[in-house]
Amino acid sequence: MSGRALSFGAIAEAYERFRPGYSVELFDRVAAYAGQPVRTALEIGAGTGKATRLFARQGVSVTATEPDGDMLAELRRHVPASVRTTQAAFEDLRPGETYGLVYAAAALHWTKPEGRWLRVAALLEPGGVFASFGGPIHLADPVVADSVRTARAPFLEDDDIPSPDGTPPEHAMQWPGTELRRSEWFTDVQQSLVERRLTMGARDYVGHLSTISAYLVLPAQEREQVFGRIMRVLPETVELVADVTVHLARRRSGQ
Repeated sequence: MSGRALSFGAIAEAYERFRPGYSVELFDRVAAYAGQPVRTALEIGAGTGKATRLFARQGVSVTATEPDGDMLAELRRHVPASVRTTQAAFEDLRPGETYGLVYAAAALHWTKPEGRWLRVAALLEPGGVFASFGGPIHLADPVVADSVRTARAPFLEDDDIPSPDGTPPEHAMQWPGTELRRSEWFTDVQQSLVERRLTMGARDYVGHLSTISAYLVLPAQEREQVFGRIMRVLPETVELVADVTVHLARRRSGQ
């Protein structure tokens, strides 16, 4: 797992404070696709438990895995007691117990591509569901967005995470749906969007930026400089487009 993937632990409290949670609409989307009650689930890279809480509160028995001890400690402060937790990277999970659902919330891109889908399939019951969901948060006002790009340009050209398999953003099917379609282990790959709009104060928006890996890996002095430059060009509050792209696939029963 890359250093950028493990850069979040030091800011676990900020991650919990500034990253948005997930709506019941997302759970409903997954449940409708499953077509039967989702009783057990394994989460890959659970972070501070934003998605863990959503599924656990809908009655799912969730096992949350997370490689970073600080993130996992923050998760344990917020999730129901029924949630099982394990400090482990996805690649270190050993096949054994299987689940009706395996999911990743804005975390799958940190996993190693080699053998990824075989490992996911080994954790799923035949016919079980895999779900991956997340997406970048963008400033809704193009003028404000342009001002922020200009402010950060001396330090950072882009703060988005590029597509892991190079799929252009204009393609109808995005990663990981592209890989799932090619995998022998999965079928019925679907992609959909859960719309999400947010309003944040300027300081909270900069707080959110402080949890994004592109900023976290900057030297501390540069990070403070870029946040100061961004803060100076922001209005008092900002409107954000924070749509959640959902990918769903089913483990082939015959595999």
